Amino acid sequence: MGSTFPSLGARGCGIPLRRSPGLCAIIHYLTRGQLGWFGLTVACVVPGYAAQLLSILWFRADGCPPGCCLLVLHILQLGIWKRYWDVLWMAVKTGGGARAGEVLTQHGDVCVLRLLEALLQTLPHLLLQAYVVVAVDPAGFVPGVSAGLSLLSLAWALVSYNRFACLLKPGHLCPPATAILCLLLWRTGMLATRVLALVLFARLYSFWVFAVAGVHWLLMSFWLVAQQTDIVAQPCRWRLFNCLVGAIYIFCYVNVRPGPSKHRVAVFYAVST
Repeated sequence: MGSTFPSLGARGCGIPLRRSPGLCAIIHYLTRGQLGWFGLTVACVVPGYAAQLLSILWFRADGCPPGCCLLVLHILQLGIWKRYWDVLWMAVKTGGGARAGEVLTQHGDVCVLRLLEALLQTLPHLLLQAYVVVAVDPAGFVPGVSAGLSLLSLAWALVSYNRFACLLKPGHLCPPATAILCLLLWRTGMLATRVLALVLFARLYSFWVFAVAGVHWLLMSFWLVAQQTDIVAQPCRWRLFNCLVGAIYIFCYVNVRPGPSKHRVAVFYAVST
């Protein structure tokens, strides 16, 4: 298990960098007086606090009541960076020893929270900046760079989640760097094509894009219900979970169930393409 820990440092160092695309776009619109796009870009930041709130609740559930410093970090949306740092520090201290299982568990919490933050915050920001580049300001450098970096950030969050899910399987080792790179390229290309298709549809047909996305969302949600996904026990939370994952399936497939997934992946891409 020790071989899975050295790559944590690179991921932890990348956490503050993902703030730059959104911050640069906010400053760009504010300095140019484009208050409408400025307000929408700021609004994309708000959903990310759901992941920060969940992180605080998990700290409390783990027997670590959040103090003032920890609360400030989460308010600044640095709570997940703090978790990355804790996992890296724990991995260095244990050296892959007796607490390797605890390190893997904490790493899994970070991957799940990072994926949730990326889907709730990075994805809306990506859609907004891509629309600005396609429909409003094709020569806009800052929105284009912001969209590109957001795309890479979202793809990397999905790859990190897939890597952790692979490590959980009995007998599976850490995927090699070439496999991770191929997975990153695949996720990036898949997300780029879907985002571009939605943006172009919105450019041509305006608000009809919400109708198309809504139908896709309902189909995917009903499909998840038909699979009897039992990850969440409470009925109300189970329905909410299926609805949230159904919305994610508008853009990409995320395996949320144990066991072989090749048939589910085939059905998903057969419907989505």
